[in-house]
Amino acid sequence: MPSNSLKSSAASGIFWSAAEKFSVQAGQTVIFIVLARLLMPEDFGLIGMLAIFIAASQTFVDSGMDQGLVQKQNRTGADYSTVFVFNFLVSLGLYCLLFVTAPLIADFYDQPQLVSLTRILTINLVVNSLAMVQRSKLIIDLNFKSLARVNFVSVIISGMVGVACAYSELGVWSLVIQNLVRSSMSVIMFWTATSWKPSIAFSKKSFDQLFGFGSKLLLASLYAQTFNNIYTIVIGRAYTAADLGFYDRAKQFAELSAGTVGSILNQATFPILASLQHDQKRMVSAYSRLIRMTAFVIFPTMTLLSLLAEPLVLLLLTEKWLPAVALLQLMCFARIFYPISALNMNILNVTGRSDLFLKVDLSKLPLVVLALVITIPLGVKAMVVGHVVTSFIAFFINAFLPGRLYGYGAIKQLKDMLPFIVSTILMAGMVFLFISMFESLVMKLVVGGVSGPVTYLLVSWLMGVRELDEVKEIVLNFLKRKK
Repeated sequence: MPSNSLKSSAASGIFWSAAEKFSVQAGQTVIFIVLARLLMPEDFGLIGMLAIFIAASQTFVDSGMDQGLVQKQNRTGADYSTVFVFNFLVSLGLYCLLFVTAPLIADFYDQPQLVSLTRILTINLVVNSLAMVQRSKLIIDLNFKSLARVNFVSVIISGMVGVACAYSELGVWSLVIQNLVRSSMSVIMFWTATSWKPSIAFSKKSFDQLFGFGSKLLLASLYAQTFNNIYTIVIGRAYTAADLGFYDRAKQFAELSAGTVGSILNQATFPILASLQHDQKRMVSAYSRLIRMTAFVIFPTMTLLSLLAEPLVLLLLTEKWLPAVALLQLMCFARIFYPISALNMNILNVTGRSDLFLKVDLSKLPLVVLALVITIPLGVKAMVVGHVVTSFIAFFINAFLPGRLYGYGAIKQLKDMLPFIVSTILMAGMVFLFISMFESLVMKLVVGGVSGPVTYLLVSWLMGVRELDEVKEIVLNFLKRKK
């Protein structure tokens, strides 16, 4: 791919991927705020208890084969049809398994209501499987505009239905109905957005190739889902549904920034970096620029969110969610390196080294287990503190192989990120000073929300941070393309 074409594709891809993620997150945030004010923490906690079972099942349905499609250079019709048939059959089998084992899940958490919740909510597995290939095809074609449209519309419509159900006092079932409507809308729109239509053809050759790549990602993804949800499992089992509700909402707020940025960059840049996998010099250059851009955005965002957590939660969610404030403040720092770690892991997939991806992920298991053993008896807050520590250590583990393979490891990455760290620290000091002058929650939020970005951008400009110019260039390039 020519340099100008690559840059143009990257700019357009990142813009529309960002448009999709931020519009979806904005819609979800508004809906979440309304639902959080109408429902109780226990309602969110009950759904949170099922998170690991749904996430693990969804991982089996995909089995890394969608990334296999994106990574493969010469795709055939048989490849697409094989993945579609596989996704559907596996989703059907897993739904039957979860239907039968629903009473065991309810017994594990000592929540009888989970039997019916599990059997209805997991219908989503089958529904989602019907559009996974169509979604991958949009990513392969770098058609992030259509992807943004599908996800935004489905979120808004399902959110409106969920809010209507909450007003009708349906409680936790409002969240179940919302999820089912979103999945159904997404399938309909994905089928409309792509010209490809499935067949029942199944090629063993295609399956062997794609699953050979994806099987390692499957194991890594299962571990990642367990890693991401293990705190949910433990809190749901050892503490109350309300405690889990507070933790889940704090995690969701933190992931609005860190998770969104990581998802944008991975989704938009994976096919582009994959096209450079045979030109290591250009690939590493693009990869290092992505690391810097990620740090430029995520460090001040997560720090500012932590500083404004209390007025944000009290104003938007009301005082019944006050216990979530301290958890959110800690969770921001647990997630601050997440997008960068995701990029470090993603570069292994780009070059087809999913085997190394798996080994790196598994190497972090003893660290997570040790942190949990130490912190579980100390309470939910202590568990999140442990998560902060393990996340920081995980950054160094994730950056180790990119350092050995491509000469761009943790030390070089931290040196590149140093200007953003300094700018963020100075921003945090100014924001803390300003908001401490006010008692009003509204004034704290407004003053902090304005002074933070202004201070950060000013310090970055004084330090000559080139990412300011790159952001401006991405926007200008996109506007030129639209003309």
